[in-house]
Amino acid sequence: MAKSEGRVLAQNRRASHDYFIEETFEAGIVLQGTEIKSVRKGSVNFKDAFARVENGEVFLHNMHISPYEQGNRYNHDPLRTRKLLLHKKEISKLMGKSKETGYSIIPLKMYIKNGYAKVLIGLAKGKKNYDKRETLKKKTAQREIEKAFRERQKM
Repeated sequence: MAKSEGRVLAQNRRASHDYFIEETFEAGIVLQGTEIKSVRKGSVNFKDAFARVENGEVFLHNMHISPYEQGNRYNHDPLRTRKLLLHKKEISKLMGKSKETGYSIIPLKMYIKNGYAKVLIGLAKGKKNYDKRETLKKKTAQREIEKAFRERQKM
């Protein structure tokens, strides 16, 4: 379970809208060459990104890291598959849960912690449309309650 983070570089805002996040894991990520410079700049996009357990290792697919401007020929494919670094217990837990229907492994945040790029991944269960509407109604109601409370305090 990850609690403390460094400087957040990218966040997957659609994740909480499209999924119920049941558990989170902090994972290191294997980057090549100029990718870390682009990551530090914040040129990361999580749209359609997901993780998959393959041969006892976890890989992150479809995460876009923009090429570094001064990287010229040393730049890498922006959508390449990247390996995530996790403990064996965490990988086996992810493997068991992700085989159940409806569960996915999705990236939630990318941040720098102690000089290393980290990805917060979540074990997520997909929401149905009626779940999304219900969540939106709850958020709206909570916002209205807070607004009324602030107005009441001003008086």
